[in-house]
Amino acid sequence: MSEKEKTRYSDAELQEFKDLIIKKLEAARHELAELQDYLSNANANGTEDTIGSYKTLDDGSATHSKENVSQLASRQRKFIENLEAALVRIENKTYGLCRVTGKLIPKERLRAVPHTTMSIEAKLNQYR
Repeated sequence: MSEKEKTRYSDAELQEFKDLIIKKLEAARHELAELQDYLSNANANGTEDTIGSYKTLDDGSATHSKENVSQLASRQRKFIENLEAALVRIENKTYGLCRVTGKLIPKERLRAVPHTTMSIEAKLNQYR
């Protein structure tokens, strides 16, 4: 049976995706922890005793950097939530089904973007 005829992925295929997602989840959680650690230690850069103008420039740079890291952390949290939702879909055996077309999302797309809920076809139509 070809992927076009299948209505869901087999348990073995779902396990393959689950393993992939768990690895990505572990890496994402590790990266988030590093970002959060940076944010909690961002003010410990030893500029308290520097000349005022340099401190002002450094503070501006530090603020900008902290905002960027905060944005990255927010995106990372969203990525983790999406991966966790994908694991729920695997448990429910609905993983890999396009929420728009109802068709199976090709394995290649799921390997590249394992948390996706839309096929390329549906994603492209979203912007038309």
